[in-house]
Amino acid sequence: MIRAETSAIAAPARDCPLCPRLAAFRQANRAANPDWFNAPVPSFGPAEARLLVVGMAPGLRGANRTGRPFTGDHAGLLLYHTLLNLGLAEGCYQAASDDGLVLKDTRIVNAVRCVPPANLPEPAEVAACNPFLAGELHGMPNLRVVLALGVLAHAAVLKACGIPPARIRFRHGALHELPDGLLLADSYHVSRYNTSTKRLTEEMFQAVMLDIVGRLQVY
Repeated sequence: MIRAETSAIAAPARDCPLCPRLAAFRQANRAANPDWFNAPVPSFGPAEARLLVVGMAPGLRGANRTGRPFTGDHAGLLLYHTLLNLGLAEGCYQAASDDGLVLKDTRIVNAVRCVPPANLPEPAEVAACNPFLAGELHGMPNLRVVLALGVLAHAAVLKACGIPPARIRFRHGALHELPDGLLLADSYHVSRYNTSTKRLTEEMFQAVMLDIVGRLQVY
């Protein structure tokens, strides 16, 4: 993959029409909650970062409300607190887009930019949004590691890299070296369900992140 030397990365328009179901849900949420963000959620963090964290899609009362990935719902707690503890963020996470939190050498994006009904995007919607994820990968000149949070994000990253998703299976804690030199790290999603059921514990997620930080230090 040839990466751009510029930080200009294409993103979907506020009224992106690519996914009719998501567009209709977005309009309904704008009518019900006019003070919410209610639009495709942009990436967060510097384009010059070496680490890209990829989630699934915005949460209805989280990123869809605040306009920042993993901000405003339970999923952001473990993610941002871990980034802060490892020096990959500065400030204080207060679950609001204006809390002053700054990411260091890290950028966060979702495989699907618009909130889906029932928090689950359909395959066609993941495919429609994949060019924007590919744009993230191409537009980050220093990118070294991509962390996929969950199976959907894992498959979306592979597709954006031109690799058939079936070729590399998702496995929590795994670190895959892709043909273009990128490292793809896998973790269970930091969702409330996964953390409350202990499928993903704080110690498990920190272990994944420590592995990534160690890899970044050798570059």
